[in-house]
Amino acid sequence: MKYSISKSKVYSLLAAVLLTGMFTACTPEGGDAELGPAISSEMVQFTATPSANNPNIINFTNQTPGAFKAIWDFGNGAVAEGQQAQGAFALAGEYTVKLTVFTNGGHAISTKTIQIAKTDFTMLDREDYNFLTGGSDAAEGKTWVFDPVGPMNFGGTPEAPSSWWSQTLDAQSDCMKDDKYVFKLEGFAFENQSGGAMWGIEGGEENVCASHTATKSTWRLYEENGKTMLSVSNGETIAWADGNGTYEVMELSENRLHIRKVCCGGGGVRNYVLVPEGYIPPIKVVEKEYKMTDIYDNFDEDGNVVWKTDGLTLNQSYDNPAPFPINKSAKVAMYVKQAGQPYAFANMFLNFDHNLDLRERNVFKLKIFIPGYNDFNSAEGESWADPHLLKQVSIKLQNSTTAQPWETQVEIKQQVDKLNEWVELTFDFGAAETVNRKDLDRIVIQIGGEGNYIPGIFFLDDFRLEN
Repeated sequence: MKYSISKSKVYSLLAAVLLTGMFTACTPEGGDAELGPAISSEMVQFTATPSANNPNIINFTNQTPGAFKAIWDFGNGAVAEGQQAQGAFALAGEYTVKLTVFTNGGHAISTKTIQIAKTDFTMLDREDYNFLTGGSDAAEGKTWVFDPVGPMNFGGTPEAPSSWWSQTLDAQSDCMKDDKYVFKLEGFAFENQSGGAMWGIEGGEENVCASHTATKSTWRLYEENGKTMLSVSNGETIAWADGNGTYEVMELSENRLHIRKVCCGGGGVRNYVLVPEGYIPPIKVVEKEYKMTDIYDNFDEDGNVVWKTDGLTLNQSYDNPAPFPINKSAKVAMYVKQAGQPYAFANMFLNFDHNLDLRERNVFKLKIFIPGYNDFNSAEGESWADPHLLKQVSIKLQNSTTAQPWETQVEIKQQVDKLNEWVELTFDFGAAETVNRKDLDRIVIQIGGEGNYIPGIFFLDDFRLEN
């Protein structure tokens, strides 16, 4: 049984009631009655009576004269509304209960402290608690570690493709590999056993092994804005040491905990997947059909593909900026690469539900228009990359099911020597080592190079696989 509504709803309700009071003299009927005498906190009275069947369930009754609305905060994360309410306190301890009442003379608040003598573990016998902690029989709690086979992503933009989402633990820093996180039902205790170092922020520098000293902490599962949230207290965190231990729970089952956090540079999203220590997750093998297919999109009409983006703004129906030969199409695609490190690998891509048979058809063509107003002179980017925005188009063929698809990709780069006019490019993947592969199921188009932080605007059209 649940006894609570979200605090955000209560605050909205409070605001609505107060606003209504400005126009209705705080009367429940909203008529023309005059304001009543002002109410003070001393006038707010309520009783707290343990239920007959369980002393950890308390019945509350508002006894304030003239109150037409009563809102309760039980001090345990739960709130309720009504002249009578019931609060459930599973854990032993001291709780400060706050009652806010509204009369036609205004509103006032009063508090009362209640004592819960013993923890009632039967009230904690919830499926989600049992999954997370092992339940009341697991005195030492339940230890979670990173899923060794993934998939998870330790960085990337919200729209990041599976090339981010399929990372494995082996590809991460050594200081992450020994991380352990213990959740206990007793006292809702949380222990961060990270071996003295966590991946995160230290001294203002990101993506480093930051020193870590465990702090006594607790955990909490709760609902917020329709989402299930998990938080840990006292500055403790999971996976990324930034002092903010609040996560959205995407999945919680006996052998899998998937949590998600928007963090780490502002626009980044990190998905962490954990499994119980000692559990070996099964590796799912997906067999894809190997076949030949048409691939085309002219952006005037619907093509037979669905484009996805990674760190890219893509407008698939943009007015042709130069409707002259060799491209008089009314609509083209506008490819916008933004400035900064989060967009250093911007691209558009296609995922297929089959592997590409390229034995007979293996030549891709597209038209590209590179405006001369782009900045090709500024230099900023990764140390290993050309830091300039490049007059270049790259097509990559990848296996999306691998942890790091770029390691086995086939890539062809074409330089563009003409600006402010349409140019047609040809990408011939007819090499024997490519056409004989049966594991390629993704096509990536990347314009302007990768690893640089320079913004750029490009236009493309008439992408197709030639016969």
